[in-house]
Amino acid sequence: MRSWPRPTLPTVDGEGVPLRLHDVARDEVRPVEVRGDHARLYVCGVTPYDTTHLGHAATYVTFDLVHRALLDAGHEVSYVQNVTDIDDPLLERAARDGIDWRELAQDQTGLYTEDMAALAVIPPDHLVGVVESMEVIVAAVTALREEGATYEVVDESTGARDTYLDLSVTAGAGVLCHLPREEMTVLSAERGGDPERPGKRDPLDPLLWRGAREGEPAWPGGVLGDGRPGWHIECTAIAMHHLGPQIDVQGGGSDLVFPHHEMSVLQAEAITHDPPFAGHTTHQAMVGYDGEKMSKSKGNLVRVSTLRAEGHDPAAIRLALLGHHYRTDWEWTPEDLPAAESRLARWREAFARPGGPAAAPTLEAVRARTADDLDTVGAVAAVDAWVDAALSETADPTSPADPAAPGEVAALCRALLGLPL
Repeated sequence: MRSWPRPTLPTVDGEGVPLRLHDVARDEVRPVEVRGDHARLYVCGVTPYDTTHLGHAATYVTFDLVHRALLDAGHEVSYVQNVTDIDDPLLERAARDGIDWRELAQDQTGLYTEDMAALAVIPPDHLVGVVESMEVIVAAVTALREEGATYEVVDESTGARDTYLDLSVTAGAGVLCHLPREEMTVLSAERGGDPERPGKRDPLDPLLWRGAREGEPAWPGGVLGDGRPGWHIECTAIAMHHLGPQIDVQGGGSDLVFPHHEMSVLQAEAITHDPPFAGHTTHQAMVGYDGEKMSKSKGNLVRVSTLRAEGHDPAAIRLALLGHHYRTDWEWTPEDLPAAESRLARWREAFARPGGPAAAPTLEAVRARTADDLDTVGAVAAVDAWVDAALSETADPTSPADPAAPGEVAALCRALLGLPL
């Protein structure tokens, strides 16, 4: 699957700061420990319909900041992102709209990549669709089967054989999310699971392979029979195929903590017997609109493409997102974008000046704030302080303007904050 063009990353003076991130498994902010010669980053991608709303954008901007901070700290980064281009919600939306599901997925994936390019998000090294990964996914499910970690449930009405993960032979659900079983059961039902299905050994056991049904797309599954994958196994298989048995950061929205990331981890570790699969599992908080979480199911969406079509600068959209810490739920309001546009205009005015205050303290502050669990609010405030001083009418005679400073601070904003100035 084709990704999008990589933005230019300016060189920034000084040294980067080691990144610290919140890890949901330990519920603490701790250093990202890079195992091996590359930092390995896997972020769950879109199911391509109703893309790209600001909840999506916040997630991918957040992990773009992770990517940039790791690069600034001197690491090479291997980054993989999936696209769930076959799934029940996609099929349902295509049927509702009277369009072929493949056409819907292709059109929406194209729109998503355009939005990411406009927001100056560094593209993944591998943007991988599920449809193109069937052999890899079948191999992962087959490996679990050979480990004795699966069982089958037969659909009495169709005779289809569905393969499930047997959680009793894994570390057990809850090791990542630390939620009570009752809450996990509710979330499973809300987020694509089938806890009430008869024949399952445990209501929380996730579907690995859905046997073929008449009228549904299906692919060869070898010993599994024809069918298509369950949701969680796609990320396990794609991440392990492209990044290896362990990754350094697993990311996505906070609505993926359970069951998606929980099951992704359990499946990988059931294959490798070498925990932890993910050194960090980190999540972007929810973005709301009109009093509720912004989501495709609710339809309360503000789309990046719509804002761009209205003439809004993608740099202002990104700057509006940076004004909120990634782990704090927040609500998009009509005031967010004008405020970001005003801030962006001031920054550009200051960067266009022939000189300004020395850049080094600002570079140090922005690096420190970004590396400390992506404190973008603090990083933006540090740039604001430099801009205020640069635009001040009363220059400090003891600190003459540095002609290189505006360019240095602008380069920092492009390289570390990802602002397409």
